[in-house]
Amino acid sequence: MRDVAIIGIGMNKWGELWNDSLRDMYVDAAVDAIKDSGVDHIDGMYVGSMTPGLFVGQEHLGSLLADYLGIRNLPCTRVESACASGGLAIKSAYLEIASGHSDIVIAGGVEKMTDCSGDQATYALATAADQEYEVFHGATFPGLYAMMARRHMHDYGTTREQLAHVAVKNHKNGAKNPKAQYPFEVTMEGVMTSVMVADPLRILDCSPITDGAACAVLADMETAKKFCKKPLVKITGFGHATDRIAMHTRDSITRLDATAVAGERAFKMAGRKPEDIQLAEVHDCFTIAEIMVIEDLGFFEKGKGGTAAESGETHIGGRIPINTSGGLKSKGHPVGATGVAQAYEMVTQLRGDAGDRQVQGAKVGLTHNMGGSGGSTVVHIMEVV
Repeated sequence: MRDVAIIGIGMNKWGELWNDSLRDMYVDAAVDAIKDSGVDHIDGMYVGSMTPGLFVGQEHLGSLLADYLGIRNLPCTRVESACASGGLAIKSAYLEIASGHSDIVIAGGVEKMTDCSGDQATYALATAADQEYEVFHGATFPGLYAMMARRHMHDYGTTREQLAHVAVKNHKNGAKNPKAQYPFEVTMEGVMTSVMVADPLRILDCSPITDGAACAVLADMETAKKFCKKPLVKITGFGHATDRIAMHTRDSITRLDATAVAGERAFKMAGRKPEDIQLAEVHDCFTIAEIMVIEDLGFFEKGKGGTAAESGETHIGGRIPINTSGGLKSKGHPVGATGVAQAYEMVTQLRGDAGDRQVQGAKVGLTHNMGGSGGSTVVHIMEVV
């Protein structure tokens, strides 16, 4: 297996983009990534997208996006793993290059979520849950994560204020990210008094509906050194796992088993331990998700994740900065693109190009992309070389 690096990144400004189509957003991000990489050709492309057929009535993205990117006969595959689709695109591109089949591959993600009503978007997102045992009975993702939060509070003493600290931290980071959908800070009072969605989760505990795209160009190390003039960011490990999709069938609803297993696999492949990671982008679709994820990845003991943002340990300048981009909470969450945007942030940080949100001396980072209520997870470990 060959070593693989990310040598180019591109991402559009995320938000409610009424004048931008799915294809336009993707091509903008892809062209920026190709320019950033310096390459003169592309061998293949993977696109992560959760459910474009329900959001905008468009399937067959492989053909559509290769066409609009202007590369004839390009092998392009759309991959899907709910909200982990972008992370799966990165993994797929990595494996194609590591196997020796291709030298240069684009991994991208895109979702256009605001061209439908709120009810239609809720329906589309709910396809990532168990339709017969959860959705049919009225469960939504805010409701499912609210149950996780309540149980976490019961078992470990996690407080409503600790959930709010996660939102405050991530918006503080997102306020420094020009690509973020909501680049502004929020206060503890603002979070605690925002509209209730599913007790105990309020609207400012929830990631938004977002339009956006992100792309990364990957290459084998020999090719990377030939084209890329910037610091090379090598993918040293990855892990991929699934869990029981319906929460009622799991051993515990306060442990994200796929996250724990994917993390263990990534650490083993990279020859790293949780304490080696200097920063991480994790899937904070809800504030409770960040708390549970950082526990199950091994950054904090089980039950101690609630104090992490409150104590400053996960802030920039803390022991392990989490979601320097603003996370899904502030940066936005166009579901198919999120995993690639996490790689965008990690490459930016490891290159030392993150400006006011830069983690000083960052050399080793981790990205964690999760589908549904934890039914699938992809973890990557990246290091600057």
